[in-house]
This record gives sequence, C-alpha cells and structure tokens, in this order.
Amino acid sequence: MNNTEKVLKNTIQRCRENNMIIPTYAQMRDPELVPDNIRNKLSNIGLWDLDPLNLFRITWKNEPVKSGGGYGEVNYLILPKSLTGVDARIVVLIGKYFPTGAHKVGATFGPLVEKLITGRFDPTTQKALWPSTGNYCRGGAYDGYLLGCPSIAVLPEEMSQERFDWLHKVGAEVISTPGGESNVKEIYDKVKELKAERGDEIVVLNQFDEIGNALWHYAVTGPAMQEVFQSQFDDKHNLRALFLTQGSAGTLGSGDYLKTQYPTIKVGAGEALQCPTLLYNGYGFHRIEGIGDKHVPWIHNMKNTDMVAAIDDERVMNLLRLFNEAEGHQLLSENGISTEIIEKLDLLGISSIANIIGAIKMAKYYEMNEDDVVFTVATDSMELYQSRYREAHEKFGKYTAKHAAIDYHSRLLEIGTDNLLETSYYDRKRMHNLKYFTWVEQQGKTVEELNAQWYDEHYWAAQYAKVDEWDKEIIEFNKKTGLVG
Repeated sequence: MNNTEKVLKNTIQRCRENNMIIPTYAQMRDPELVPDNIRNKLSNIGLWDLDPLNLFRITWKNEPVKSGGGYGEVNYLILPKSLTGVDARIVVLIGKYFPTGAHKVGATFGPLVEKLITGRFDPTTQKALWPSTGNYCRGGAYDGYLLGCPSIAVLPEEMSQERFDWLHKVGAEVISTPGGESNVKEIYDKVKELKAERGDEIVVLNQFDEIGNALWHYAVTGPAMQEVFQSQFDDKHNLRALFLTQGSAGTLGSGDYLKTQYPTIKVGAGEALQCPTLLYNGYGFHRIEGIGDKHVPWIHNMKNTDMVAAIDDERVMNLLRLFNEAEGHQLLSENGISTEIIEKLDLLGISSIANIIGAIKMAKYYEMNEDDVVFTVATDSMELYQSRYREAHEKFGKYTAKHAAIDYHSRLLEIGTDNLLETSYYDRKRMHNLKYFTWVEQQGKTVEELNAQWYDEHYWAAQYAKVDEWDKEIIEFNKKTGLVG
C-alpha cells in the first residue's frame, strides 16, 4: 500500500466513524438533489450546529431560520432607489444563512475536500492551516470540524473579537499576527514559519491561491445569481454588472461564470481607498474587514476584470451606523424606505456595505437605467461585528438625527464615480503582473504558470472544468465509506 492509499484509508475510516457524507457541488448548487433522508434529519439541526450533516447547508438556498430549516429560493435582497439613489436594480445575495453566518464555508469546502478525496490530506495525522483576514479561517475551522480535520487559524490580531471567540469555541488552534486587515504579508510570513517548524504535520490551504475557493463560487454562487435574475426579472431587463471587493478573489469566480452566460456583463473589483493596490499600486491600512489587500491573489482572473473601484472606509463605517442605529432607521423611513427593507439592513456586514457602494458606483458610471440589474454579495452580517459597533459608540458617541441626515444625503445618495478605473487591456496586464512580486518571488509559483494565466486562453476554463471531475470523485469517495448506496 502506497502513502496515498494509506491516507485515503485513514480518511475513509474517519468519515465512517463520524458518519460524514460529503455533498457534491451539484447538490450545493441545487439542494433538491440532496437525498430525502438527509433533508429530514436537517429539520432537527440548527444552522450553526457542529453536525456533519450541516455540510449539506453549504448553499445559498437555506431557509432563513436559525434551526431546523429546509431549503428554498436563493436568499437575496433587492435594494430600492430610495436607498441606492440609482435607477438600476441592485441585487444582494445574503450570506448570513450559511453555517457560521458567512459564505466562506463554501470557499473553504473546495480546498479541503479536494485534498481529502484524493489522499493528499490525512485527518488522523495532519492539521489544516487556514491563513485569513477573517471569515475564511472561520469557515475553514467549521468545515474542518465537520469533516474531522483539526485546524489552525492564522489571522491578524486586530480583527473583530467575534472571530477569535468563535474559533476558540470550535477548538481551532488560533495564531494571531501583527496588524489588521492590510497585513497579509505578515500572515504569509507566519505560515512559512509554521510550515518550517512542523513540516508535514500541517497542510496549508491558502484562500489566495487555492483554485477550489474560486471554483466553488463559479459552480455555486454564479448560478445562484443567474437563477435570481431569471426568476425575478423579465426579458426587458439586462444583467449589466457584478461588483465584488477583491479580497481573496474567490467570489469573483462567480463573475467568470456569469461571463460565460452573459458575455457583455461588466465585472468590477473593489478595494479600500486607503490601500489602493490595484488602482494605484498602493499600500496602506484600512477598516473594511474581509477584503484583503497589498497584493493580487493568484486565483484572480484579471483578464475578466472590467473595472476597479476604491471604496473609502470612512464612508463604509458611517453607513454601518446609518443602517443599524434607531436614528438612522427613522431617517430612512422618512425618506420612503420601507420597514421591510430597514429591518433587513442588519444582514449587511462591513464588506457587504463596501460591495453595495461599489455597485452604486458602477451603476452611476455606466449610466444604468431601470432595466439594468447589478449583482453583489453580502458575505456576512452585522451579527459578526457587534464589537465594531460598540467601538463606534465609544469613539464617536451618540448617533443623532443630524448624523443620520448627513450620512444619508452626503455619504449614501452622493456616492460618485471618483477613484474608479474602467480597465484597458494594459491596465489589466499591469495588475496581473503584480502577482509576480508576491507569488513568484515570495511564494514559489512559476513564471510559466503566471504567463499561462494571461496568455493561455484555455487556462481558466480548464481550472473551472475540474468541478465535474471533483463531483465524480466525491460520489465515489462517499460510496467507499459505506454511508451511501
């Protein structure tokens, strides 16, 4: 028996002992394919419960309840013009109703499962190391727990306290690095140090270079957006744009999918104005948790990026208060925004607000009208940022009606097209070339693959085509555990 076969044997035994069945991408995309016996058991399981069956809740279609929910339509929110100030319809997919309250359980599913089913990760002897600026390591630790895989979370010390508390709760080994959201290199340095110290004891699952991250969004998030568009809009409407903050670039995989279905769609990538790496080759520090910066992720397909926009973190943090304070709600109500929408604004976390700002900027730049539709994503909700909310109260004091009026009229309705670039061929190539300094010089990638990402027209399609093969392998793996027919 070779080593791969031995690892697979260990993994199959672990899954058998813990009654772990791995869902396919097809099932995550369409939960109607989930076997009835699993769906029935989920009716007695909470959304955040540490139960292996919650792997089958890695989908945009969970019923929006805390416990016992089934499946339904994609969870989304359509924002009214009275809130956005634009005629275009802005649609936000809601990430709160995933286990852990964020869609990162999907982004982490691919990198871990692909290694489990191919014998490249032994859950009985190895730990999964999740480098992250926030939700990725939470999603990884959760998926790892459900799959019987011990985890190490590496994240900046200045991230919200909720992240650290939850990671300790699920038994992850937690290592904090200097700085905050902008300090990605410090995370890489710590990962390199840990790998040198522990060797094969750990397997690094880096969201910035694991294609399984973007592939999950290509196979699941993109089709979810398409389904919402087809079900909620008629033939006169156009799917004109998608805007997402860059982060790990995983979610932008949904843009690569939408390009195959709607070739004229514009895909926009966002970053913090305080750290404008794509826009100006810049660096800095910012407060928009969860969007990363100071480098271009290996899995970001820059050739499909039509626009780059920088979002002011001060605007984001002010709108956070407008959307969550009683005085803000009163002001919004007085300006014609329905109670139904106001009561759902807490579904939008910090990076979600940044995504909405970017979607508004795109709608204004391209002069979109009421027939145009723009998609974006709410990665998580305010449930994960209560400490930041309290900090704002302590630092800035009571939020008044005057503050609400300023934030609504000046910071929301007056969002402009500043700090924005519609990218030319050479703009995109410049941004793509920035990968060299992080990935070739520091992280051991090859120039040959870097060039293939840009010049080989089949490179990205071949990466995303792996999903069908992975589904076949998942089905075969599940059969070997003896837990399915």
